[in-house]
Amino acid sequence: MELILFIPAAALALAGAVGVIASRRAIHSALSLLLVLSALAVLYLLLEAQFIAVLQVIIYAGAIVVLFLFVIMLLHMATGEPTVGGLRAQRAAAVVVGALFLAGLLVVLVRPQTAAVLVVGPGPAFGTAEAVGRALFTRFLLPFELASVILLVGIIAAVTLGKARPPEGRGVS
Repeated sequence: MELILFIPAAALALAGAVGVIASRRAIHSALSLLLVLSALAVLYLLLEAQFIAVLQVIIYAGAIVVLFLFVIMLLHMATGEPTVGGLRAQRAAAVVVGALFLAGLLVVLVRPQTAAVLVVGPGPAFGTAEAVGRALFTRFLLPFELASVILLVGIIAAVTLGKARPPEGRGVS
């Protein structure tokens, strides 16, 4: 049963990843990213990590992709320029890096000593809300707090920079 769900989800994730890279328009790349993130949520469900699957849909597929689409539309509207073409050097480098990544992946899958590691699955509590919360507030407490402070500084900076300034030449009364 799991294999029947895994193969289409993995195929959709791979097709979406190719779409992210190969699309000429930024909007199509963002929508392909939405496909990848949705397929990953299905793969998390197959791993019985319901909490992580829900977070994947809500945070990444929902909020982050919408933010990407908003920024893409805002930037293209502000500049009025079409999408940039002629990225031959970057495409060649991407093909080389992709080929190296594929070769490394094949080496890992073919070697018999690493195949045994790939068969071992996650523990029974993997991906549950309790396991994520326990790891977040014990082992990863310092990075979690540092991330919250960095986000707070970013919010304060955005509010400060976005604050309306009085026109020059006029004093504030």
